[in-house]
Amino acid sequence: MDESMTETTQYLTFKLEDEVYATTISQVREVLEYSKVTKVPRTPDYMRGVINLRGRVVPVLDLKLRFGMNRTEQTVNTCVIIVEVDMDGETMIIGALADSVQEVIELDASLIEPPPKIGTKLNTDFIRGMGKRDDKFIIILDIDRVFSAENLGAVRATMAEPETVAE
Repeated sequence: MDESMTETTQYLTFKLEDEVYATTISQVREVLEYSKVTKVPRTPDYMRGVINLRGRVVPVLDLKLRFGMNRTEQTVNTCVIIVEVDMDGETMIIGALADSVQEVIELDASLIEPPPKIGTKLNTDFIRGMGKRDDKFIIILDIDRVFSAENLGAVRATMAEPETVAE
């Protein structure tokens, strides 16, 4: 193999407030316009509710609330990114609310640095790395960690047994 070859990965970029975030395209199923979500009682604040996706109940989580930012307000650009998350070996479909979707980009592994240890509003456990493109940083999320089992236990309990109180 030619040593000058570097591994590139495709990412979907999206905005939360003024920052650009990205997740690997392989985990993105589709992007939907934001429409009405049905609220579910006794769920964490960041769970905005559920939507009906072709007959399937899909929880919609507000990434900004998840990251300690202000609640996502609905605008013409607000969208729901439908992602596949690995939760304890089981694939779960989740909708992630974002201010807007930007584009699909390719980044060389060589352009991605480890997450900063300080100076970010985000819990760095969620960050896979910092990508560089056109002198701007893109925060690359580890979407499985953003929606980890520990954090989504209440969501999962709600989805499985609506009448049960999540612990």
